[in-house]
Amino acid sequence: MSTISKTFRPDRYIATYSVEEAHDRMRLDQFLLIYMTSFSREQIKEKIKDGHALILGRPGKHRPNTKVQYGDTVELTIHKTIHEDEYWRGEKIKFVEEPEILYEDEDIYILSKPPYMATHPTGKHLFYCATVYLETLNQKTVHSVHRLDRETSGVLLLGKNPAASNKLTVAFVEDQVKKCYFFIGKINEEFKGELTIDAHERLDGGGEGRMRVYINAHPKDSTEGKRAFTHFKILHQENGYVTGLAFPQTGRQHQIRKHAQVHGFPLVGDKQYLGGYPLFQRFKDNLTTPEDHDLMEISRHALHAIALNFPYKGERRTQSSPIPHDLKNWLIDKMTLNMDDFQKQCDDLIEDYFKTLIK
Repeated sequence: MSTISKTFRPDRYIATYSVEEAHDRMRLDQFLLIYMTSFSREQIKEKIKDGHALILGRPGKHRPNTKVQYGDTVELTIHKTIHEDEYWRGEKIKFVEEPEILYEDEDIYILSKPPYMATHPTGKHLFYCATVYLETLNQKTVHSVHRLDRETSGVLLLGKNPAASNKLTVAFVEDQVKKCYFFIGKINEEFKGELTIDAHERLDGGGEGRMRVYINAHPKDSTEGKRAFTHFKILHQENGYVTGLAFPQTGRQHQIRKHAQVHGFPLVGDKQYLGGYPLFQRFKDNLTTPEDHDLMEISRHALHAIALNFPYKGERRTQSSPIPHDLKNWLIDKMTLNMDDFQKQCDDLIEDYFKTLIK
């Protein structure tokens, strides 16, 4: 398969593809499905009928059954519509359109990523993305170095050029980067101040429909999956909730969320690991019940990448992002916390813990 170009803009995505010999005489809708796997065939057909998929240089109206030929160039345009919208209790959630840039120099950006913003375009999430936002801002290519789940907010590191990006990517792969997350969970029992979880995780994505990713945890001596290690620092417990800091020592998918669920404090708002697949699917299809919202309590899982410590230009750099407003407001409503004092407690613990990790 040959992709000639991809152009990401805040309002539309344009991709051009070259038809190879193996796809000669293939239907246009079938050809596009090779590239656009997150769209159904019916959705692709509608885009062709609306004139958003063209065989360049070929006159006349194209239809889904129009045959492509070896050497053709096919251009697909996807306009921003409603497919990235999120709803809470029947109302559309207002996204943060101008996220804060925490740090910038000639080589990197450090962004305070808001919830629902993807790290980079993937699947149907092509517009509300960190790389698209920054590229639109400065008209230059931006490279993702690591990623955060869409609903996870917080510190996100991105590169401005391949050299800096590759160097930082290696630092992540070699576990030179230290990470800290702020979380809020639901509990059925009291926990001590610290909890270390050492387990193996495996992708068991046997669900149907959109439930393609579900992580299962296995004992640390298991031969299943890969080792996943998280250290939790419990800071406050009240009214059936727990909040604190998580220091993942490995970078497995959904690691903190899964470890929290397995050990008795699934994250508030986690549709997948607190709610389960049927509830997760109802949120995706906008078919939720009042009981679904009552169980979740907030519109996204309560996880925030609060700090990152990484090697950069000959020294260790720590970048933090304060507890965001949505989680802060929830804490004020549910717990008897002085948020200024609590934020300082988090900052002090993060600083001390990073010092122990990098000795």
